Amino acid sequence: MAPEELKNIKADKIVDARGTSCPGPILAAKKSIAEVQTGQVMEVLASDSGTKKDIPAWCKKTGNEFMGLVDDAGTYRLFVRKTK
Repeated sequence: MAPEELKNIKADKIVDARGTSCPGPILAAKKSIAEVQTGQVMEVLASDSGTKKDIPAWCKKTGNEFMGLVDDAGTYRLFVRKTK
């Protein structure tokens, strides 16, 4: 999805992992995805640039859909749709 489309998504769950470095954001996402129903969207907020690669790789490994990211002035907003 385009960043403009992502900015308008209302996530069902927001995970704030700003201020943590690897593996903090990915661990927070892994823990929080259990609280999301299949088909719902989780938004991960992160300040660690490594998260831009970690979340898509984690989605591929777990079978969830990585929808894209928005770089919002140093805060990365990554969107994941739970598929299982």
